[in-house]
Amino acid sequence: QVHLVESGGGSVQPGGSLRLTCAASGHIDSTYCTGWVCPAPGKGRERVARIDSDGSTSYADSVKGRFTIPQVKNTLYLQLNSLRPDDTAMYYCAADYSPYCKRREDIHFAYWGRGTQVTVSS
Repeated sequence: QVHLVESGGGSVQPGGSLRLTCAASGHIDSTYCTGWVCPAPGKGRERVARIDSDGSTSYADSVKGRFTIPQVKNTLYLQLNSLRPDDTAMYYCAADYSPYCKRREDIHFAYWGRGTQVTVSS
């Protein structure tokens, strides 16, 4: 079992920055797929950013050039820069440690945190 806990959300003005953190504990393997996912109206949840254990990353078009997803050992981060009001959402950390996780979409990952709220407004 794996436990994910997000932190770092909050309220910020447009153009501001936040750094989200997702701490993982439990049975963590060296092969992993991790990412951040947000609800999307009419679409369920959508990927914001993803990083796998082979170092590959993927970003939603709307956040390319503004968000980055570094990872250090068992902690996943999401650096949010140049925030816009439409970035307002609950951000969920997701992870999967199956050897086949690269074949899975983020929304089908096995483990999820409870989310951290990001609000961007003036």
